[in-house]
Amino acid sequence: MVLHDLRYSAHSLAAASREATRPRPRLVRRAVEVYSFPRHRGDRSVTRWAAVEERRARRRLRARMGLILRLVNSPGGELALDVAETVDVPSARHRRDALWHA
Repeated sequence: MVLHDLRYSAHSLAAASREATRPRPRLVRRAVEVYSFPRHRGDRSVTRWAAVEERRARRRLRARMGLILRLVNSPGGELALDVAETVDVPSARHRRDALWHA
């Protein structure tokens, strides 16, 4: 598979700023060898794998949000907001993200 793209190099951006003109992009050719096309052939293994990954991502998100809720709603009655800010919450890009990375 061959992809053609237009990119600005650092040299063209610097030259354009010196000359007060628009930068000129250069053509970049990228070649990739693909040995299998599971999505093209209608193979369901990618779909099953993506569904499992999306379920795992949602489970991780629910677990982290549950931890934050337990920290904020502490039984002592006071809010532990400074402790809750230290919990790392993964991004909620689970919908179709696994299919994109397949």
